[in-house]
Amino acid sequence: MIPGRQLEEFIREYSSPEDPVLEELYRETHIRFVNPNRISGWLQGRILEFISKMINPESVLEIGTFTGYSAICLAKGLRSGGMLFTIDHDDELTGFSHSWFCRAGLESKITQITGRAQDIIPDLDRKFDLVFIDGDKREYSEYYRLVIEKVRPGGFILADNVLWGGKAIEKGSTDPQTKGITEFNNMIRSAGNVEKLILPLRDGLMIIRKTGEG
Repeated sequence: MIPGRQLEEFIREYSSPEDPVLEELYRETHIRFVNPNRISGWLQGRILEFISKMINPESVLEIGTFTGYSAICLAKGLRSGGMLFTIDHDDELTGFSHSWFCRAGLESKITQITGRAQDIIPDLDRKFDLVFIDGDKREYSEYYRLVIEKVRPGGFILADNVLWGGKAIEKGSTDPQTKGITEFNNMIRSAGNVEKLILPLRDGLMIIRKTGEG
């Protein structure tokens, strides 16, 4: 088995390099903010970008902007005239992330919305080809119930952190974040009209494909 650090170096060597803007954003996030590990980072960011480019969505919804790294990655796959809507409750991050959207040349493709996703999503009058859930882990199930009706048949939902540092497989946890992830995972396991797959990438990325109406 290749050691983790050596494996990461190998993957980087044989993959396209990180966008210089994203590389700088990653560095600035770690310098300026508490809990910088919330940022997607190079490998997950490239996967999000590749998934978006493969889908070539017209409309994307992101729940949880943070400093904007994942939004930039997802927006790179938008078709001409497409739009990404990104929601975050922290208004102190809005200006910072917007400045990086501008530096990436994507400000015209990204609409930032500040507030609770549960209040905002019902008023979004459109269908989405791709949704990325990366907000408060306690609220994942709420997000899903709100967005599934707004995803086109054949569309995709991506949910981050579904392994939650290995805590997702523990039984009887009283931690609210862990309970939220566990509830979400169990709900998706038994959900109808979807196909699902967990990738053991970083902290677990679940891919959900909506197979029909409802």
